[in-house]
Parts: sequence; structure tokens; C-alpha cells
Amino acid sequence: MIDVSCILINFNTSQYTINCVQSIIENTDNDVSYEIIIVDNASIYQDYEKLKLAVKQLSDTKIKLIRSKLNTGFGGGNMIGFDKARNCSYFAFINNDTLFTSENTLAKLIQFMNQTPRAAVCSPQMLDANKNFRRTIDHFSSPIREIFKRSTLELINPKRYPNRKIKYNKPLKVNYIQGAFMFIEANAFKNVCGFDTNLFLYYEESDICRRILQQEKKQTYLVPEVEYIHYESASSSKNISMKIEQKISLLYYTKKHFGWSSKIILIFYFSFRYFFSSLIKPKNWKLFFLLLKGMPLSSSLKQKQVKLNR
Repeated sequence: MIDVSCILINFNTSQYTINCVQSIIENTDNDVSYEIIIVDNASIYQDYEKLKLAVKQLSDTKIKLIRSKLNTGFGGGNMIGFDKARNCSYFAFINNDTLFTSENTLAKLIQFMNQTPRAAVCSPQMLDANKNFRRTIDHFSSPIREIFKRSTLELINPKRYPNRKIKYNKPLKVNYIQGAFMFIEANAFKNVCGFDTNLFLYYEESDICRRILQQEKKQTYLVPEVEYIHYESASSSKNISMKIEQKISLLYYTKKHFGWSSKIILIFYFSFRYFFSSLIKPKNWKLFFLLLKGMPLSSSLKQKQVKLNR
């Protein structure tokens, strides 16, 4: 058994992946046994070849590169890595557009988990490219959160909904942490059957932290003494397709955890909202009409992926 299996997904951003891998190696103590599994999620062949060459040049037996010829999304890509992982105590699911900045990052997270028996998930504090504070924690997705907004919940019940926009000095119990860096107890991850691969993009972290809390009765924490940089959205763009994918995932997640009635409430809420926004932004009509259809999973980008030839 090793201590940590680090799993990264590459999608047409090989230079980010190479930099991320190097930062992991440079900031990991020799006392920690670990591996790095890189899942190439159907990148163009030139990007995959660049990554393959870089991994070869590193000549590090701890690194595995796996080529998926079909883009399986965030959860699917991480589950490919999970299937190839060695027996380990923890999984570190790390976005490829991140950099470790704290010395002995993995060792410090292991130490925190060992000292916190009820913890199953934790994350370092996220920073932006200039090492400034970035929001790392969030509240479980729910109809209440979507309609009344996070800031209202934080104002009404700050104990249950801690402020996401301030920097904490001590470990903090939270609903969930951002998927850019998720450090998860291996047994808890396996017991809840890992990521839900019906979610192609978005809400995977909220979903798995909720299931671990419900099924394993274990918590998620922010560990602010450890930090990392995240270059947001290196492999995806925020366009109407991404907005649609986000709503598909949200409504799937809502039905899964709150039932049909909650999903219908959100469909009415978003339909009303996007009808009027479409009058100003015509590109939103596509989202509005999909809402009227219930935002089915069949409309997800997952169903539009084409298997590569090489």
C-alpha cells in the first residue's frame, strides 16, 4: 500500500499538466509514498504526444500516463485513474491547471486527516495566479441555495453557512470544497462508489461530499495552512454550452438528492429567469428551451463526444 495516489486529467493543456506534475514532485517529502496518474481525456494527438514525451523525459517510475480516446469528463476521467491506481490510503484528485506551493503538501494533508478522525475529505487553500486568496469552500447545492443565493444563507445562518469570501486561519468544517484539489480518504471514496459519472462537468464535488457525509457520516474540511495555485478554466471556456451543461448537472443533482418536486421548482425558477434574460441576450434562448424540456442528460456534452482514432 502507498500513502497517496494523485490523479490528474489532461485535456489539450499538456504544459499545465507538466508544470503541475513537477510541482507535486518538488513539494512532496521523501517520507510520503505516492504515485501520479495522468489521464489524457481524448486530447488532440499533438498535445498527448507532447505530454507523453515530457513524462518519458522525467523518467520517474511513480508517473503513469493513460490515454482515453473518449472524453469522459471530470468524474469519468478521474474514475479511469481510480481504476488504475495502486492500493492507497488517500486519493488526491488534482486539476492539471494547479501548482503545489506549500512544502510537503501531501504529508501535511495526511497529518491533518490522521489527527481528525471524522474527516474524509479536505483541501488546501486555493490561490490565484498571483497568490491572492480565492474562494475554496462552498455550501451544498440545493433549491434554497439557488433561489435565495449563498450570501443570504450566510447572513441568516453563518454557523451552518460560513462566509466563503474570507480567509480562515484554522481548519474549518464545510459542506464541500472545490474540485480543483480534493484529498479524499480511499475507503470512504470506495464505499460511496466514487464520482457519479452521469455528471460530465460541474457539481461532482458537491455530490461526492454530500454522499460521504450521508453514507459514511464523515466530514469535509478546509486546511488553510496548506496552499496551492489554481489557474481557473485552463481547459474549458465559459460560453452558452458550459451554462447549459451546468444547468443539466444541477438539475440532475437536485433530482438525485431532493426528488422530482425540487427539480420542477428549479425548472420553473430558471425558466422564468432565462425567459426575460433571453430578451436581452438572445443566446440564452437555447438554454430556455432546454429548460422547458427538463434539461435531460441526453442533452449533455457527454453524449456528443466522439471516440478518437488514435
